[in-house]
Amino acid sequence: MREEHYRLLTLGMGYFWDACAILAYFALVIGVGLASARRRGQNMREFSVGSRQLPWWAVLASIIAAELSAATFLGAPGEGYHLRNFTYVQLAIGTVIARVIVAYLFLRPFYDNNVVSIYEFLQVRFGVTTRNAASAVFLVTRLLASGTRLYVAAVIVVLGYEMVHGVAATNEQSIWIYGGAVLLVTALTTVYTAAGGIRAVVWTDVIQASVMGGALLYALISLWFGVGGWTGAHSALTQPTDLQFFDSGIDYSKGVLANVYGVLGSEYTIWAALLGSVFTTMATHGTDQDMVQRMLTAKNYHKSRLALILSGLIDIPVGMAFAFIGILIFVFYQQHPDPSLPTKNPEIFSYYILHQLPPGARGLLVAGVLATAMGSLSTALNALATSFTQDFWVPYFGRNADQHRIVSAVRWSTVVFALLLAAVGTITAAVVVYSPHARIIPVVLGIFGYTYGSLLGIFLLGLTTKKRGTERGNLIAMLAGFTGVAILSGLPWDLTNAVRGQSYNLSSTIIQLSQYGFLQFEKGYVTPPAWLVQIEFPWRVMFGTIITYAVAACFKRK
Repeated sequence: MREEHYRLLTLGMGYFWDACAILAYFALVIGVGLASARRRGQNMREFSVGSRQLPWWAVLASIIAAELSAATFLGAPGEGYHLRNFTYVQLAIGTVIARVIVAYLFLRPFYDNNVVSIYEFLQVRFGVTTRNAASAVFLVTRLLASGTRLYVAAVIVVLGYEMVHGVAATNEQSIWIYGGAVLLVTALTTVYTAAGGIRAVVWTDVIQASVMGGALLYALISLWFGVGGWTGAHSALTQPTDLQFFDSGIDYSKGVLANVYGVLGSEYTIWAALLGSVFTTMATHGTDQDMVQRMLTAKNYHKSRLALILSGLIDIPVGMAFAFIGILIFVFYQQHPDPSLPTKNPEIFSYYILHQLPPGARGLLVAGVLATAMGSLSTALNALATSFTQDFWVPYFGRNADQHRIVSAVRWSTVVFALLLAAVGTITAAVVVYSPHARIIPVVLGIFGYTYGSLLGIFLLGLTTKKRGTERGNLIAMLAGFTGVAILSGLPWDLTNAVRGQSYNLSSTIIQLSQYGFLQFEKGYVTPPAWLVQIEFPWRVMFGTIITYAVAACFKRK
């Protein structure tokens, strides 16, 4: 009886120290965020770009915090665990190349035109219709992508519930826990984001980047000693592809066309890094208000360039560290088998944190997960509210509004988008609960892969030509880019399967489409025809960009 009492007391003290670490983090972030709101006058320029007075190193930390979402913090180790190599990190090579292009092609025009919403540049170059279309694409895509990421941070809360209660949560319980955690993180983040604007976002990102860095370093050190260093790790990694850095994706026993299809259908190859990842990063760092807005807080485009390029160089060792954590977790559980180890990609690192780290350190890592969620969420909230207010509310509802009314509108927009993001995050959690084999990184990146090629194509046309592109032509081109990527990604067939489910009862329409070679039928599902190349998520933005640019360039201004 005495031993059981001692055990419960020890558990209680452990949870107490974890709670202290998490509460201290929340108090620090919210305190700094609210303090930022009281230091400057309130106008749209201050709220959205901090009057362009923030130091470059703070912008650098903010970019890193925004990039390292909870999807990366938990999903990247999951990739390392399943692949047992560093091929995932190949994509970071392309991100460095893309940042140099964005730094020298995109940033100066944004500064020269003194934009708050980057889609204002498209109005200067083409007209209001193109601006509105691009802004609307951003609003919808960012809402879905950031909402999807938001649920990931709640994974560790669900696993914590299961650890404390000693039983697995039911699907219904999991969804309620996910929803509660998502609402809590969203509410806390909204408080300081709505109050302090981009200045609060950037300075809290500095704190969040520091917490994430500390959590990452502690996880690496504890795992390294936990598996017995290099000797213990190497003994468990005996497969030919273990610890591999590069994957060409080429099978020399096959023909050229078969290899092209194979490379485009693979996620992590050197070709995806040198081509697909370049276009993806150009889109996320050059045409997404979420990311560009923090770059516009630097004093000039020179400082902004410095922060952007350095963030890309930092991404490589950070990505390797996350992948190595996943590899070491694989080794650890080879040495210490655990039948309760989950199989879902984002749950693997969470499970290790909760079950293997000591109290206090466990709380630090949980705070690191929450920091990633709040960092990316605060940026998304500020960008969504800024874009909506500047691109739609001011032109159509507040033409004569003073700065007080405009700032009030952007704050209320922040609250509304927070509710929408929380709803998307909860719905995503429900989908993943009932789809246990979902891999989170392809899901998250796949969402904007359908639309950001269209954005990048139009921006590139505006930046590299003077007379090409018209309002009507741009809309046609953006639609063509989306349609092309949807077909090459198999979206029409996926939607068909979502509606009809697994069924061997073939309708006359499906039979006819199959006869004409537009689909195949396998195990109760429809699939794309064998002749149609299917591209994986790293390639979507590239194909969307090429299609959009080519179509839009066919239209010439008079």
